[in-house]
Amino acid sequence: MSENKFIEHSDYKEYPVEEMRERARSFYGDMKRRRTVRDFSNREVPKEIIKDCIRAAGTAPNGANKQPWHFAVVSNPEVKKEIREAAEEEEREFYENRATDEWLEALAPLGTDADKPFLEEAPYLIAIFSQRYGIKENGEKEKHYYVKESVGIATGILITAIHKAGLASLTHTPSPMGFLNDILDRPENERPFLLLVVGYPKEDVKVPDISKKSLEEIASFL
Repeated sequence: MSENKFIEHSDYKEYPVEEMRERARSFYGDMKRRRTVRDFSNREVPKEIIKDCIRAAGTAPNGANKQPWHFAVVSNPEVKKEIREAAEEEEREFYENRATDEWLEALAPLGTDADKPFLEEAPYLIAIFSQRYGIKENGEKEKHYYVKESVGIATGILITAIHKAGLASLTHTPSPMGFLNDILDRPENERPFLLLVVGYPKEDVKVPDISKKSLEEIASFL
């Protein structure tokens, strides 16, 4: 077994308590503005912005530091069209056959249906894949740990980074999503986790009139 190597955590920065309070309040206020949108402008977004957001996602804590994720960024119109066609096929099956009445009733206030034009309209689609296992240089499989948890955390950071950059996003999860492996030529050790739509919202875009649960409803302090 190789000897563990540790380095000094010189990047940690402590703030005065009052500044901590202000930073926490400010961050909450900023994130409170974040909304999922389904109508995107086709305005171009510099790719370097997307790259930095993904770099931020790559800093996420994860099981045994295996970093079991891959982010496939799609801007090619033909590929986006292919993804839309495949996703809408699955969505039609969902809305017409698979979804229960209870599920459809829950979705009704959001105004969703099987038509997904945003998959072509937005400048970027980011297909997030979870790696069930890694592949070593010699071709052997390498076990990954807490894969769903790790990829979920990275995805949350990515969504936050996109919002902080001044863009909007939409989490899209057609089920099943195996078509993404085929279209994007991803290996069999990867499974689609989520399709993130990214860009500027359309001018005068509307969002559902919904609210978030209060602190008392989502947290307990013992």
